[in-house]
Amino acid sequence: MTTSSKMNLKTNRFYLFMIFLIFQGCQAQNKENEKGTETIPNSATGITAKISYTGIVDFRYAAKIATPTVVNIKSLFKSKVPQNQNGDENEFYNLPDPLKEFFQSDPFLRQFKFQTPNSSEYNSMPRVGSASGVLLTADGYIVTNNHVVKGADEINITLFDGRTYTAKIVGTDPLTDLALLKIDEKNLSFILFGDSDVIEIGEWVVAVGNPFNLASTVTAGIVSAKARNINILQDQGAIESFIQTDAAVNPGNSGGALVTLEGKLIGINTAIATPTGVYAGYAFAIPVDIVKKVTNDLMKYGVVQRAVLGISIRDLNSELAKTININRANGVYVDAVMDNGAAKQAGIRAKDVIVSIDNIETITSSKLQEIISRKRPGDMVSIMVIRNGKDKKELTVILKKYTPVPIVLSADLLKELGVELQEISADDKTKYNVRNGLKVKKLYDGNLKEYTNIREGFVITAVNKIPVTTVKSFIEVLQNHQGDIMIQGKYTGDPTFYYYVFGM
Repeated sequence: MTTSSKMNLKTNRFYLFMIFLIFQGCQAQNKENEKGTETIPNSATGITAKISYTGIVDFRYAAKIATPTVVNIKSLFKSKVPQNQNGDENEFYNLPDPLKEFFQSDPFLRQFKFQTPNSSEYNSMPRVGSASGVLLTADGYIVTNNHVVKGADEINITLFDGRTYTAKIVGTDPLTDLALLKIDEKNLSFILFGDSDVIEIGEWVVAVGNPFNLASTVTAGIVSAKARNINILQDQGAIESFIQTDAAVNPGNSGGALVTLEGKLIGINTAIATPTGVYAGYAFAIPVDIVKKVTNDLMKYGVVQRAVLGISIRDLNSELAKTININRANGVYVDAVMDNGAAKQAGIRAKDVIVSIDNIETITSSKLQEIISRKRPGDMVSIMVIRNGKDKKELTVILKKYTPVPIVLSADLLKELGVELQEISADDKTKYNVRNGLKVKKLYDGNLKEYTNIREGFVITAVNKIPVTTVKSFIEVLQNHQGDIMIQGKYTGDPTFYYYVFGM
């Protein structure tokens, strides 16, 4: 017993000594890092001081203001709505390419795809499509998505209070997926515009619509991201710069309102990303600043007055930044400048990096497109560029009118482009990590060489967002579109997808 007690005493002393050493080490570490741990909280004081923890978020005011302005739309189709062109509703390759690469190893997420909440993929044989719209004026102008009313033989509107009307289409804009409708009525409740530029990521928002024919449904979430391009609009020249939110949006919410806590419109709900066809936490809305421009044009002119810079662009990234020796990894890189275009006349050059337009930061191509889409031909914009990796220049650009030029239907189309194309092999698909495409085997004098920086060995995977697999399909896409052409594809050994835009 005595021996055991002595051993226990020694053991206890040993543990006490070890605890003392650990304690001393912690004290030393705290003293060593004392300056850093004080600096960080102090630097954040200005931010946390703006946040109130004294109350709860109240959505009642936003719901009260916005709900009477959101209508139910029923689009009647006399003929069967067509199915997905590919006939495969779970096609993994409908994913935008960056997500495709990220999710390709997960068998569950391979089913993930982007869909419009009111598209034919949800209703294989819809005679009546149900969606939403937002009243913009007291005399009955309503904004909704173009895909809600496209091809409809009759459009019926039901107001918040149950009154019903037949609507006529004032105008549509497939490039932004917006449509303007009109009903004959006066003294209607209408929504007020917010500002999609100033809304911040993390800010509370409310979605109002009619999902699953459930009238006047209100859901809440936050702004998850801004200026998202999810490659869902298939029309050539389409403009995507969505506000992403996790507010619940489902089939029938298309064309509904995304509003602030003050009940002001900041977006028109348009699409969801989902593996199941219903809400999965990712919803996308057209920013209200685009909505204002498009609906005003449709109301005044019946068509959208679209302005262009006349440049071919892509997002700046780390690899490209190293190549041009610039100390930043975001912005809009100018691939090429069109002859006689607004940008060239203002002094913008190829290899410039556009960092802002009218003091609005442009860290992505989609944000730049969003800003320009709000402008009209003849408008003057101030563009800040970085040249030679360091020199900042502010240039004034007078925007020109977008004028689609019909593509010449000719057997010499490839000669006009100045390109020899070759269908890719199975080895190429592995090497380039693509499913389909055409390899640029040889470049000659022509539009591609003159207006783009495309190089031999480039694999074209899509033209105007339409996948191409054969030379015949490539030519057909060109012949069925007007205006500028956008080619998408990859170079071997480079995971980045490149986009080249040029005129014919």
